Amino acid sequence: MTTARLPLFPLNAVLFPGLVLPLNVFEERYRAMMRELLEIDEDEPRRFVVVAIRDGRETALTATGMPDTVAAAGPVERAPADGFGPDPIQTFHRVGCVADAAKIRERADGSFEVLATGTTRVRLLSVDAGGPYLTAEVEELPEDPDGKEGDAPAEDEAGALAEGVLRAFRSYQKRLAGADERSLTAGADLPDDPSVVSYLVAAATVLDVPTKQRLLQAPDTATRLREELALLRRETAVIRHLPSLPVLDLTRAPTHPN
Repeated sequence: MTTARLPLFPLNAVLFPGLVLPLNVFEERYRAMMRELLEIDEDEPRRFVVVAIRDGRETALTATGMPDTVAAAGPVERAPADGFGPDPIQTFHRVGCVADAAKIRERADGSFEVLATGTTRVRLLSVDAGGPYLTAEVEELPEDPDGKEGDAPAEDEAGALAEGVLRAFRSYQKRLAGADERSLTAGADLPDDPSVVSYLVAAATVLDVPTKQRLLQAPDTATRLREELALLRRETAVIRHLPSLPVLDLTRAPTHPN
């Protein structure tokens, strides 16, 4: 199994492979991370690992100048100044996602605007809090479509599950949007790959962090799709009894403070 040591960026959010992650980086430890990433040749991947925090707290205070949508969510609690306790890895979920920073722009005040894309799932093996920022030794978690390598019927099952999930997702979006369905599935080309479908739907569905984390670390695509199908049916049934909700737009990902 391939292992690597990479910078670690904890968030109160889950990143999935193939999904875009905008970041506003304010805290010094993560500014230092971005400065070092900028030293990597732009033709090489500028990689770091995004991992969700177990206790649901961000690792830094929200600085002034954040978008109103973030400020409206209330203040963000701060992790202990001396790190993350005697065993930092316990603070985080063990499965995260490697992010490739396609854009890192330093602002006049020294903060950074970052646009990254999730690439590969990884498992945290250890976390080091001794440097200017967190690093983690990680091992890659390959995505098995069906859990039964080389089994053609199982591969067909993953494809059928993906079709069912997309149908359920369309119904879910219609319930969210009401009569005005301006959403991912309205006039858009949808992916054929079951793994891509599973990650896209996991990211787009309104779920809490523990549930999204469970989907990220599903052992294979088919398992993730089965869980999504059950979740979508449940959420669609719940929405029937709720007032109108905002429309999902996957082209505009929320910006996360560090």
